[in-house]
Amino acid sequence: MATFQMRESGYVQARVRRRGYPVQSKTFPNKTLAQEWARRVEAEIDRGTYVSASTAERTTIGDLIKDFKSDFAPLHYRVREDEREAWRFQLDRLNDFFGDYSIAAVDQKLVASFRDSRLKGSTDRRRVGESTVRKELYMLSKLLGYAENEKGITLPRGNPVEKIRKPKESEGRDRRLSEDEWTKFEAECRKSRNPWLVPAVTLAVETAMRQGELLGLTWKSVDTKRKLIYLTKKSEIKNEKPRAVPLSPAALQVLEGLPKSINGKVIPCARMTLYGVFAAACHRAKIVDFTFHDLRHEALSRLAERGDFNVLELAAVSGHKTLQMLERYTHLQAERLADKLAKKRTKRA
Repeated sequence: MATFQMRESGYVQARVRRRGYPVQSKTFPNKTLAQEWARRVEAEIDRGTYVSASTAERTTIGDLIKDFKSDFAPLHYRVREDEREAWRFQLDRLNDFFGDYSIAAVDQKLVASFRDSRLKGSTDRRRVGESTVRKELYMLSKLLGYAENEKGITLPRGNPVEKIRKPKESEGRDRRLSEDEWTKFEAECRKSRNPWLVPAVTLAVETAMRQGELLGLTWKSVDTKRKLIYLTKKSEIKNEKPRAVPLSPAALQVLEGLPKSINGKVIPCARMTLYGVFAAACHRAKIVDFTFHDLRHEALSRLAERGDFNVLELAAVSGHKTLQMLERYTHLQAERLADKLAKKRTKRA
């Protein structure tokens, strides 16, 4: 049975009472809307399809993010240190956009608006790549799943992230700096006030290690006598596959010149700090569309161009799970061999 009560504010409160169900109530600006809502609720209760959205209406995404960070993630979202920093950053971006919205208010249209705003950028926020937006949407979906599965909050519209078009999966970047760009970039890195930028960049190019692997690397894993870095801890490796990384003379020189930090880290620098000083160096050098991860591509490209590393050896250095992931570098080896053949024919002529 539905009842309606006029409030002092002029709004009308509708209340629906049915045996076996908690009392449902909602306030509307007029009685017509209140009656429509009450009839819909009663019909859904009769069909056995009614689901209360009251908790979803009272809980904001900002509240949900706080609970996720403090209660759920520390126990059930154990990842590498750099990944923890990454998902905290993703949650901050989600909170900036969705924080004041209730869970019930988050629909496909709102999520699509977030997606497009991140891809296009704005006056106060630069545009980000498709891969970044995909990760942020994945985190939003995970957050809503946490609300439904762990906190028992019904999503009145289901999970809207599952219903919108996602940015395309990255096909793999192929950004490499020209010699002139490298000269300018290295000069700006040396000018940086952060003492860890130059060693981080050099080690990335000389070892092909990922950013997270470098920032999680401890001195216990470095063996300068054998000229190896041992990546064995799951907290240090992306795909959890242990490997030994060979050290070039340039990499050894960098490591031998670094001071030993109190926390045992080789590069005791936060991920976002490194991101900031790296981006600043690129900006000063007038270099666009270049990321720290591109240094790994540069390192593997250089090894492939040498001509004396086969695909299996490249995989041993890089830690790729499959050889198919290294196919993009085989054409560089073929070009190198073609140059050698051309030189031999020239000598015979």
